[in-house]
Amino acid sequence: MSIADLSEQEILRRKSLQELRALGINPYPAEAYPVNAWAQDITINFNANPDNYKEVNVAGRIMSRRIMGNASFLELQDATGRIQAYIKRDEICTGEDKTLYNTVFKKLLDLGDYIGVKGYVFLTQTGEISIHVSELVILAKSLKPLPVVKRDDDGNIYDGFTDPEMRYRQRYVDLTVNPAYKQIFINRSKVISTMRNYFNEQGWMEVETPILQAVHGGAAARPFNTHHNTLDMPLYLRIANELYLKRLIVAGFDGVYEFGKMFRNEGMDRTHNPEFTAMEIYVAYKDYIWMMEMVEHCLEKVALAIHGQPLVKVGEQEINFAGPYEKLSMYDSILKYTDIDVSAMDEGQLRQTCRNLAIEVDASMGKGKLIDEIFSAKVEANLIQPTYITDYPIEMTPLAKKHRTKDGLVERFELFVNGKEIANAYSELNDPLDQRERLEDQLLLAGRGDEEAMAMDEDFLRALEYGMPPTSGLGIGIDRLVMLMTNQSTIQEVLFFPQMRPEKKVKVVTVQDFVNLGVPAGWVPVLNKMGFNTVEELKAANPNKVYNDMGGMRKKLKLDLVMPTKEEVMAWFA
Repeated sequence: MSIADLSEQEILRRKSLQELRALGINPYPAEAYPVNAWAQDITINFNANPDNYKEVNVAGRIMSRRIMGNASFLELQDATGRIQAYIKRDEICTGEDKTLYNTVFKKLLDLGDYIGVKGYVFLTQTGEISIHVSELVILAKSLKPLPVVKRDDDGNIYDGFTDPEMRYRQRYVDLTVNPAYKQIFINRSKVISTMRNYFNEQGWMEVETPILQAVHGGAAARPFNTHHNTLDMPLYLRIANELYLKRLIVAGFDGVYEFGKMFRNEGMDRTHNPEFTAMEIYVAYKDYIWMMEMVEHCLEKVALAIHGQPLVKVGEQEINFAGPYEKLSMYDSILKYTDIDVSAMDEGQLRQTCRNLAIEVDASMGKGKLIDEIFSAKVEANLIQPTYITDYPIEMTPLAKKHRTKDGLVERFELFVNGKEIANAYSELNDPLDQRERLEDQLLLAGRGDEEAMAMDEDFLRALEYGMPPTSGLGIGIDRLVMLMTNQSTIQEVLFFPQMRPEKKVKVVTVQDFVNLGVPAGWVPVLNKMGFNTVEELKAANPNKVYNDMGGMRKKLKLDLVMPTKEEVMAWFA
């Protein structure tokens, strides 16, 4: 990176870095720092137990500071919050040499730098809990300035790092200057740990299954394709882990579950990311009716862990996660919200119904897909409180067991909350012959152009032929569940690093375009740094200001470039 590509702050921080090294200070020391106290713990517990904080070591970023001659205050931010530190020159420089305070602290440290401080906790005259510093150590020099976040007298942010694209793309900056967002991810961790603890208490085992799979199965979705060079064979990033978890039920485990990443080569929007986290669990000798009760118990525990009660605020709604939840069959839900009975319709009638409802469909869609399109368009948005949609048409669910009393349906439910599906469960199909026929039907749909149709998995069918006990299976979208539990409207807010489009780069014309104008080639990066990325931008500027600013940049950056004459610069604008 050329110095001409750096901002003024970045240049100054690099100079400070060099000066620190010249003083014999390593700005990136290898030694461990003995942290023994944290900002949140100190601010909560100091008043009740002041004797516990007579010698503390705290580390974090400098977020603000007030230098007042031989004494200063700074605000230190660690992983738990912020705390004030009081630094006095003669306290950290006990001998004749005052370089650590006068030069290092006052001139060479910047906001964003990591430091460690040792001292004791006390109350200032204004009653603020602070650390009286006796030792200060530099732990990491920050070469890029953090965005300035302005707060009013009440602490409310009114000018911060708020652009969503920048926040998602630079999450490391976002969570530094907007630490309140950390709570989303703390609660995300609580959601997963609460579910895991609940499953473990029941005696079910957490397992791991392959992410790279030779056959994409377990869901209706378009996969990501890849290739294994050594084996010279195509592989797919898994769209689901269902078929491997069922193999483990065949192997004799009574209950297995997995939290894992799934990958679907599909669209991106407020509730979809191509890489997402799902939990799938399979329990032998159970059915989908039992699974409904289990889901209610589990989700109520999650709500209690996050909010202390089963009621959760989601947008303008208050969602009650305490069971029992409402139940509607797929056909009954469509009838309820459209006054149309699709239960006896064939494919042609369903296609006409979609046209009547202005629902866009294509020739690759079979009966199941058409029903699903009607449901998605006309029913989903109405399902605010937790609602089980049950008893799906067999065409929609090739891995679920046929309904015990209703022909043409399967024993399946999906759980909808706030208009979105967050869970999917079956009484699992364990008849290997029926399963083969269902997958063969999927091949026919694939032949019609359905890119989401399931593939034939011969090894899975072989496993079923060895015998799988009656089993109930469940999948929960963790990201959507976290959205609900943390009152977030977009999936990007609950992912540390959501998938993003390539970062847009400022379009810069070639050096030759500037040279053709008469600009010396060595000055082109300097003009770019001044904000002139195109010839048109340069010619639209004030010639006199450009000339004066070039002189200023040459001096500030200590450039070894011949300064053009004023007449030469004026000629660029002719």
